[in-house]
Amino acid sequence: MTQAPLRVAILGFGHHAVRRLLPAFARSNETKVVGLWRRNQAAAAEDCATHGIEHCFATREELCTSPNVDAVFITSPDAMHLDDALLAMKNGKAVLCEKPLAMNAGEAAEMVAAAKAAGVYFGVAQNFRYNLSLEFMRGQIAEGLVGQPQIAQAHFCYAAQNAPRKWIADGSLACGGPIGDVGVHSIDALRYILQAEVLSISTLAKQDELSGNVEAYAAMQMEMTGGIFSHVVADARAPYRTLLEVIGSEGVLTAESGFSVDKPVEVVHRKNGQVVSSTTLDNVDGYVRMLDGFAAAVRGGADFLATGADGVLNMRALDAAYKSWRSGMREAV
Repeated sequence: MTQAPLRVAILGFGHHAVRRLLPAFARSNETKVVGLWRRNQAAAAEDCATHGIEHCFATREELCTSPNVDAVFITSPDAMHLDDALLAMKNGKAVLCEKPLAMNAGEAAEMVAAAKAAGVYFGVAQNFRYNLSLEFMRGQIAEGLVGQPQIAQAHFCYAAQNAPRKWIADGSLACGGPIGDVGVHSIDALRYILQAEVLSISTLAKQDELSGNVEAYAAMQMEMTGGIFSHVVADARAPYRTLLEVIGSEGVLTAESGFSVDKPVEVVHRKNGQVVSSTTLDNVDGYVRMLDGFAAAVRGGADFLATGADGVLNMRALDAAYKSWRSGMREAV
């Protein structure tokens, strides 16, 4: 017998929900958006009417206590994630929370503890773990395609000054600038494809006239388990570009535009400077696969690829990255 879709309400509805989440929900067989709440109630009413969303909740509390909601997808600014998650969990709702999970690792750990106490499922929307390009790279590396991984790098660049999320430059609302916003994607991707953990981080970052009290761009060097050194670039002042690359004892695996969900991604294997193979993958279903994976986990099926507990590890890495920027020293995770 086919189960009814998991009924999800979006808390903190905004540009990301319209651009990425609603199209994914529309293609998901396992989930359905049934409601939303946002601080601007006039905008919320317009969103519900435009997108045919049944419940336009007047308050966060109304959303989190509704019997018509099974799970809450939190897409509010970073500083609100903790209170939003605790409210949903206290009312027995499963939670899928956008990254970065919180303002720091302590808050993230509090969220994990609250989910355990409430007996509800808790996941992080690290959607790139559901990209076929990352899944392929993880499998190839595990099978020894490049030998022993030695050096890895992940770049994520975008022009934040042109983005609609103006709160991203407000340190009272955002975990940070691009380190917290997209650097967390790069750190998480490296952890995922290498199946390795971050041990220490050294950070260089720069502020500018547009960045407020957060950084504008940054470079991080990370020591990871397995003797792997990695380099992460998080740049909020450059044209859009992403890159994932792993250099091993037997070759190199490179994915230019490795995080892209808007066009096919080419993963290239090189050895001795020559192309050995090239595999083209399409990540268009990444968000859909994430939603369906979350629904399966909530129902007791397969484990979700980005659990709340795993998200704490990313937050510890971010904490170390920001501590290093302030101290000028390499910091342990």
